[in-house]
Amino acid sequence: MSFSDGFLDSIKPEFSAALPRLASGKYVHFVMLRHSQCFPILQPNRVLTTLCTQAGIQTSDMINRLVMLKHQQTPSARLVGRELLFSLGLASDNPQDKDKFCNGENCCKKCPDCIIYGFASNEGGLELAKVYSDSAFSLGDAKSNDVIAEITFPTVETLCDPTFESFLYVLGNLLHTSPQIGMSNHVIGIVLCDGEIFSNLHFTQALYDVLKSNLNSSLTDLITKATEVSNNLLNQEPVTKTRIITGSQLTDLLTEVSILYQDETKLKTVMTTLCQQTKIYAQIYGDSWSSRGKEIIPSLPFRKRNFISLDSSNYQLVNL
Repeated sequence: MSFSDGFLDSIKPEFSAALPRLASGKYVHFVMLRHSQCFPILQPNRVLTTLCTQAGIQTSDMINRLVMLKHQQTPSARLVGRELLFSLGLASDNPQDKDKFCNGENCCKKCPDCIIYGFASNEGGLELAKVYSDSAFSLGDAKSNDVIAEITFPTVETLCDPTFESFLYVLGNLLHTSPQIGMSNHVIGIVLCDGEIFSNLHFTQALYDVLKSNLNSSLTDLITKATEVSNNLLNQEPVTKTRIITGSQLTDLLTEVSILYQDETKLKTVMTTLCQQTKIYAQIYGDSWSSRGKEIIPSLPFRKRNFISLDSSNYQLVNL
């Protein structure tokens, strides 16, 4: 569909028309600040997860940071996406509607939620997520976070092998994550490139170096500084950057996405196309799922980021 020659229309040729089985070497990175607005989301099992890290890249002091694990980041976005598909009549929680039935216990293995965010079926079958990020770290020292309800986590979320429609789906899920769930996402940049970029911890430490004398800045000031820092970090990344969307271009893009999500007819057209893409993907490649393991692996073989894994109820830092 046409987007009236707007900014979205100008970037559409950058995306694949279909979901590939093998890695295409295309990535969309959503650079953002996750802003915690709810204490419980940071307190699974009533225990706050902290890690001792170097404060900044140039600041050698060691500080304890709160950690937001991956499984604390993605569920709210998935929920928003599933609700969207249900509201548009593209998915159903009615078992009798076999072509559209999908819920948390019974994966349909073909809808956008299953294919893009991954699934592990009790009946056998596994699809690795096309959306991933590593653990996020609080900007400041956990000891100084007296008001736990509001903490900022510099974060990069990545969509690999994107189509234009999957890009709009994932971005929409990030933008429309409800503050009532406990987290708001402030997208400060979108990067289209051919490889991985900086990790969440590296981003956090670089921002700390700039703000260490004023970590209690307003969210508006944090966004401004984080945009500058992320642009500087991107200039150091050894990847081919097709597009770096920030500033006025990002404003135009987010405005157009917001308008799209307010137009049910156009939105349903986009999401229907996405559903067709994921169903075709499932039809062509679904036979290989049964030969995979039972557990979704939160990393890809070539990733070099740090993430936190749960081992015998103890969190440990794992270097890939």
